[in-house]
Amino acid sequence: MDLSRPMKLRGFSLVELLIVVAIIVILLAVAVPNLLTARSNAAETVVIREIQTIHQAQIQYLSQFGKYASTLVELGPPANGAAGPAAANLIPRRLASGDKDGYLFTMIPTATGFAVNANPRVFGSTGRRTFYSDENGVVHQNWSREPARADSPEI
Repeated sequence: MDLSRPMKLRGFSLVELLIVVAIIVILLAVAVPNLLTARSNAAETVVIREIQTIHQAQIQYLSQFGKYASTLVELGPPANGAAGPAAANLIPRRLASGDKDGYLFTMIPTATGFAVNANPRVFGSTGRRTFYSDENGVVHQNWSREPARADSPEI
């Protein structure tokens, strides 16, 4: 090391660079898991809103046609022509297909109305929870692969 050169012309030492890299790695190790958790929470909030959209569409369908829709397709837009009981145009086409936001949405008729389930397409990757709602409008959740049911904890 040539000490005769002015201090301004000497660069960073390898140790100094390694310390900076170590600090950046530590910051990333703290920030990335929090970012992923926030992203998962946001995605699941969207799914909860979609379930609420289906519930609202069912209320509209009931007021227009005197019964609840038995499938998501009946709530979706018509392939062609005017809206009617077979396709009421109350929810977007993508939601009516049953596959949206990394979740698979299913709706079945029940004795008292309808039940909606939203399950992750790939559990642990596209979602961490399963969701359920019925004509009461209360959304239930389950933190395992098993689909949520009416007796699952409410959100």
